[in-house]
Amino acid sequence: MNAKTQYKLNAADLEVVLALVRTGKLAEAGERLALDASTVFRSIQKLEKGLGQRLFERSRTGYQANELAQELAVHAEQMEAQLEAARSAMQMQPDQVAGAVRITTTDTILHGLLAPVLKPLQLLHPLLSLDLHAGNELASLTRRDADIAIRASKRPPQHLIGKHLGPIRVALYAGKTSKIRHFDADIAQRHHWIAPDDALPEHPSVVWRKKHFPKLQATYKVNSILTVAELVGQGLGLGILPLFLAQGRKDVVQLSDVLDECQTELWLLTHTEARHLRRVSAVYSYLSQEMVLK
Repeated sequence: MNAKTQYKLNAADLEVVLALVRTGKLAEAGERLALDASTVFRSIQKLEKGLGQRLFERSRTGYQANELAQELAVHAEQMEAQLEAARSAMQMQPDQVAGAVRITTTDTILHGLLAPVLKPLQLLHPLLSLDLHAGNELASLTRRDADIAIRASKRPPQHLIGKHLGPIRVALYAGKTSKIRHFDADIAQRHHWIAPDDALPEHPSVVWRKKHFPKLQATYKVNSILTVAELVGQGLGLGILPLFLAQGRKDVVQLSDVLDECQTELWLLTHTEARHLRRVSAVYSYLSQEMVLK
């Protein structure tokens, strides 16, 4: 099957492919499309001839989509979702907020600060959906990889709109089952340490330990502060944790005063263009009020 000219794929073609991929049978695909089976058959034949290659393998059990048909179905589903979103937008009241907002942060902030305030947000804007990305790398707001970023930083990027949410204070902790209740140089030397040395070598907690105890090496090297908290809670060693993350836990005890050298600041960030989108503005405003650190 060779196409003589470049076939111009259209929305109707994608709808037929998607219906047949989902059902595998002409009659059932026709029911979804409000067409008879013969019309679906002719549409697929015309499409395959135009593309110059088969999309389905025929058998007694029905139509089996090949790789190209499956790929076209993915695009058809995206088109279907966009159309549904457009229809929903048309039915919305002027004061309603709907759509997806992409938020990037760290797992520590996600679980310790963001997650606890999400349920009221969902109740406030039930048509809103959130795409939450947790990682140590900062997704680019400029390229619109995310709409909002929540980050610990002493100097947020100047090209972004930012609100200072408060200081992130930290202290040294041990597991409650460890029976350690104070901290000094001897305790530091005799116990295991849990820290993100390799994943976050410039993290203030790592810098602080290497400055004050340069000969100490972390026994457990992990890739997030949330994992530090979990292992400390298991009694595997000492770790430096944000107060907001540790204060709600019953399995850790604070050994030191607040370590002022490790303090960073919590920032809520967005791009100037994204800030004017209704859904982004609504989430940004809500978080700026509910995620204030003291």
